[in-house]
Amino acid sequence: MSSVSGAGRPDRAGRLRRLVPPTPIARRLSAQSLLFATGDGAFVTASAVFLTQVVGLSAAQVGLALTIAGVAELALAYPAGRLVDRVGPQRMWAITATLRTGCFVALPFVGSFAAYVLLALAFSLLDTTGKSANRAYVIDVLAPAERIRTQAHLYSALNLGFTLGALIGGIALAAGGEAVRWAPLLSAVLLAANAVCIARLPRAPHDLRATQRAPREKPAGPGPLRNPGWRLTSFFMGVISTHQVLLKVVIPLWLVEATDAPHVLLAWLYATNTVLCILLPAITSRGVRTLDDALRYLRWSGAFFLAACLVTAATHSTVGLSTVALVWLGHLAVTGAELASSAAMWSLQSELMEPTRRGEYQGVQEIFGGLGSRWAPALFTFLAIERGAAGWLVIAVIVVIATVGVHPSARAAQRFARRHWAADADPALPPPATAPAAVVPEEPRMTGRLSSSRRG
Repeated sequence: MSSVSGAGRPDRAGRLRRLVPPTPIARRLSAQSLLFATGDGAFVTASAVFLTQVVGLSAAQVGLALTIAGVAELALAYPAGRLVDRVGPQRMWAITATLRTGCFVALPFVGSFAAYVLLALAFSLLDTTGKSANRAYVIDVLAPAERIRTQAHLYSALNLGFTLGALIGGIALAAGGEAVRWAPLLSAVLLAANAVCIARLPRAPHDLRATQRAPREKPAGPGPLRNPGWRLTSFFMGVISTHQVLLKVVIPLWLVEATDAPHVLLAWLYATNTVLCILLPAITSRGVRTLDDALRYLRWSGAFFLAACLVTAATHSTVGLSTVALVWLGHLAVTGAELASSAAMWSLQSELMEPTRRGEYQGVQEIFGGLGSRWAPALFTFLAIERGAAGWLVIAVIVVIATVGVHPSARAAQRFARRHWAADADPALPPPATAPAAVVPEEPRMTGRLSSSRRG
């Protein structure tokens, strides 16, 4: 009996070790992600009360300001991505994080709709530039074999941070009054520490070249706007990412409007999703190494999404515990779709973005991904609430079509890479004498990476 229990302990220890980021840079990036999400989440939780009761905006004004900011974010995504490539991802990420901290400091002093719109536009510019810089840096600084695994840990850290931030924001809401007014300053303190963490991260290859003031040569060949495979892949991935609309908007509204489930079930649904997205990404992403793996995971994501729609639609005619169980099961299936598609997206970004234009590729992804998802809250809510089971079926068909469509589009992007990218290592890498091997992993030859069905 003791031998059996002793054998179980190493297994449990191994599972726990998989939850710890595997390398020093992965641990530093995870700590930064946790800090960022805690600071950001602390304000997001209290933002509705802050904007209406402190700033004095109406709900319609808040919605209009956010819409203006959303349109601006899409419009600015491409030039922001090009700026990241020119300045360097880590430097641009640190700059935007610092300026964003200043925006939080300014929030308690906003007193009009016009002032809030201007600040929201500043947030949009910094957010879209910061996201492109962050994603480009993570891919740039990591060895190819570590990219998917590390990004899974970052995803877990973000979810944990947003949970901690929500608790802090909840405390501010419970205290009310001045606590809500000055809540942005607490976020600013956390995000200032986040900016310091980013600035102290090791330089990535493109940052090293920029700091050495080496002449920047314009990348040869066509960019992402002339890559139809990447544009379509970004659009279809935007459609697939609408699982977040189901999680945060449609299923909660459906539970309240169309079922007899108790409203407190919403808290359990969010808790289940959060816990799974903290604990599972490092495990569920382990099978993703190549483009073939990514497409297989997307098929799983589409299957989970379809199951979620069918199961949730059935709760319109159930009662009592059956409704509770089915709504929870549908929410669990959407979480499965989220985990599978996230792992696939990390692989697509690593495999299909040109190394010398990662910021630019991120900008194009933001634009076409936005075109594939921004319409979903309105349409999916209408279909589910107004059309019932038939509407849920239409939602499922939309995502299944996107899941089918992403396969030929990703292959087209792969063929584009074979035709136009340099077969040698990333030409933007600095000379070996000035680039420590531990910090600057060599980009593998593109031809072998894209033509091989497996990577060692």
